[in-house]
Amino acid sequence: MTLWDGVLPFYPQPRHAAGLSVPLLIVILVFLVLAASFLLILPGIRGHSRWFWLVRILLSLFIGAEIVAAHFSAEWSVGSVSTKTSYKAFSVERVRAHVGLHVGLEGVNITLTGTPVQQLNETIDYNEQFIWRVGQNYAEAYAEALEKGLPYPVLYLAEKFTPGSPCGVYRQYRLAGHYASATLWVAFCFWLLSNLLLSMPVPHYGGLALLITGAFALFSVFAFASISSVPLCQLRLGSSELTTHYGAAFWITLATGVLCLLLGAAVLSLHYTRPNALRLFLEGSVKDLESPAKGSSPLILSNPLHKQFRASDLTISTNL
Repeated sequence: MTLWDGVLPFYPQPRHAAGLSVPLLIVILVFLVLAASFLLILPGIRGHSRWFWLVRILLSLFIGAEIVAAHFSAEWSVGSVSTKTSYKAFSVERVRAHVGLHVGLEGVNITLTGTPVQQLNETIDYNEQFIWRVGQNYAEAYAEALEKGLPYPVLYLAEKFTPGSPCGVYRQYRLAGHYASATLWVAFCFWLLSNLLLSMPVPHYGGLALLITGAFALFSVFAFASISSVPLCQLRLGSSELTTHYGAAFWITLATGVLCLLLGAAVLSLHYTRPNALRLFLEGSVKDLESPAKGSSPLILSNPLHKQFRASDLTISTNL
């Protein structure tokens, strides 16, 4: 018996429990900290203007967080099935498990969870990731999975996305991920620019930046939808078939793109039709810069020493 990378191949190995992507978790935490920091200073804003700032800041943070989080999410195309399938290749042992396929912009995630988790004296709870982004070799990752002896359902699904697979979907999904990722980063840059311009006395340029942000967010959605629309070959696990559909990241990115277009159009329309209303929203001032209300008494300041220094009446007479 030999060791492979310090692991005895015929003994139980450490399991990879399913969990949240670390980069995605970091992105969520960063934007939550920014939102919490703003909420802490919100009571210091006087009057009704605090609600203007609340809507503006939280809406902007949502757009930025969604654009970045969608880049690291594996929920662009998803599929799952519960079935009874072989646990290891060339073995008669079968397990009941829930198998999940999650396709993102940078690769695929394959989950395998036993129902129940404890079966065949093992803990069946896997979450394996296979990356195809620049600098990563998908074929090598699949070869390492074969050497580790991962369960058959994981290897079966991973093999469908290899460059040499008869399915032929590796190139399509890889290109879809690259194009969508690039356009999302461009959208993020224009989101930063829109926040800067909307804080300056040039709101119409901020509206244009929002329009471009929404356009590039929609470009990423259309890129993934058009290139990855190639029909995936049949995925059968046991007696069940696994089918995929667009996931949460796809639909939320689509909604964010439409939202940016609507906000950009609203800013431009208000700039040309009601500039005062736009200035009111962006500056967060409600009545602070307005004149005193109608019917209110003016504020009069009097100096009690004023009478002492009043010019006295003088009578000047001249005797000739």
